[in-house]
Amino acid sequence: MKKIIMLCTLCVGTVFISQVEAQKFRGLDKSPMDAATYPGSYRVSDKTVKIIYSRPQLKGRSVSDLAPAGKVWRTGANEAPEITFYKDVTLGGKSVKAGTYSLLTIPGNDEWTVILSSDINVWGAYSYDEKNDVARVSGKVSQGESLEAFSITFDDDGNMHMGWGIVRIMVPMG
Repeated sequence: MKKIIMLCTLCVGTVFISQVEAQKFRGLDKSPMDAATYPGSYRVSDKTVKIIYSRPQLKGRSVSDLAPAGKVWRTGANEAPEITFYKDVTLGGKSVKAGTYSLLTIPGNDEWTVILSSDINVWGAYSYDEKNDVARVSGKVSQGESLEAFSITFDDDGNMHMGWGIVRIMVPMG
């Protein structure tokens, strides 16, 4: 009887050990996913906007090499960011209906074109189609303290700010 109990215990233990070893988790993404909201406090559940995006790192490279001027850029890394407006808003002076959109940009020296597209769940900007633009607005370029990782945030007035390296872009939202 003791041999049977020991054999059963050994079998069950082997199953658990093999299950633990079978669980393989990926390492951290090189461009981790992040989110920005307005209002920014996670304690406020009545949001106006939420954006989910990936944060590429400069790693000694230049912003202009990674997000070339005059070319549609996915505005981050990996999938194009998805921006969800929970209410109708005005973005850069244009009315935008509540909904979820892809956020793309066209970098420039003095301003960036910010594009909301009805195409969602897309990888990069490879399948970008201008006919699906919901809005195109301009974001003014300024300079600030250098940021290693691409970042998006909203200020206390709800304006969207993007930054990478010393480049800063602000898009008014109301």
